[in-house]
Amino acid sequence: MGEQSVRWGILATGGIAAAFAADLVDLPDAEIVAVASRSPESAAGFAERFGIGRAYGDWESLARDEDIDIVYVATPHSAHRAAAGLCLEAGRNVLCEKPFTLNVREAGELVALAKEHGRFLMEAMWMYCNPLIRRLTALVADGAIGEVRTVQADFGLEGPFPPAHRLRNPLLGGGALLDLGVYPVSFAQLLLGEPDGMSARAVLSDEGVDLQTGALLSWESGALAMLHCSIAGGTGTTASVTGSQGRIDIPDGFFHPERFVLHRDGRAPEEFTLPPEDGPRSTFRHEAREAMRAVRAGEQESPLVPHDGTLAIMRTLDALREQIGVRYPGETAAA
Repeated sequence: MGEQSVRWGILATGGIAAAFAADLVDLPDAEIVAVASRSPESAAGFAERFGIGRAYGDWESLARDEDIDIVYVATPHSAHRAAAGLCLEAGRNVLCEKPFTLNVREAGELVALAKEHGRFLMEAMWMYCNPLIRRLTALVADGAIGEVRTVQADFGLEGPFPPAHRLRNPLLGGGALLDLGVYPVSFAQLLLGEPDGMSARAVLSDEGVDLQTGALLSWESGALAMLHCSIAGGTGTTASVTGSQGRIDIPDGFFHPERFVLHRDGRAPEEFTLPPEDGPRSTFRHEAREAMRAVRAGEQESPLVPHDGTLAIMRTLDALREQIGVRYPGETAAA
């Protein structure tokens, strides 16, 4: 495909889609050629806002548009399986928002579809593509803090969210764990892999979704991860990785950090910051660039966000939901 512009379609028109589109507009090698919504009016308004040539009032038309190189799926995660599956079956490459799906069964179905049709598929886990997170991961892998002993991470929103809000709606996969807890879980598994054991407790809403969840993950190495997520109180969104010879602290916004501090035994602390050319912190450009690189290269998955890693995270989220008793409509168990 060379280095020509990668042509994007955007499926859904909510806040996350708008933020992603705003970053794509700033990439010289990206072009948004179409947008789709189940509301023609919403699609038209989004297209006008971002200067997009085609606006579809249904998902199918976008999926069938052969001028599109890759589709960004930005629906609520309860619709990820349907939306991403539709695009893959039509021959489109897909970047799908996190959490990847409601459960690992749906995630496995999407991975199988991507392989069947020879298409690229990636979870939009922007944290994994962030330059500072990649630097942190490399430092840990190189033994900068010795053997990892503990990981701590939290993500909470202040709220309160009314019962009708999507974060409390079981039909939309509501609750803290899938929407926010996916980040602490993904952070821990980035460093330690899939856990060997876990326990969790939660406070559930009247609708049956978790308002906050605390989890303890364990590994045969002796490492532990203490994770928390909440839609009932704002937290510092901090993270810390402690090893046998030091510690790394992310003081705020750990899933898209501007800085972290490395503490090595016997040495002065070292601060690592996001280079100006990689900012601002809230950018989606890093994951978009990785997806475009992979599509140009003809790859079916990204080494930064591989399918096996996404499936492992979904298995952990399923197991945690099993423990806290959160079920979504149509599920007989956390599949």
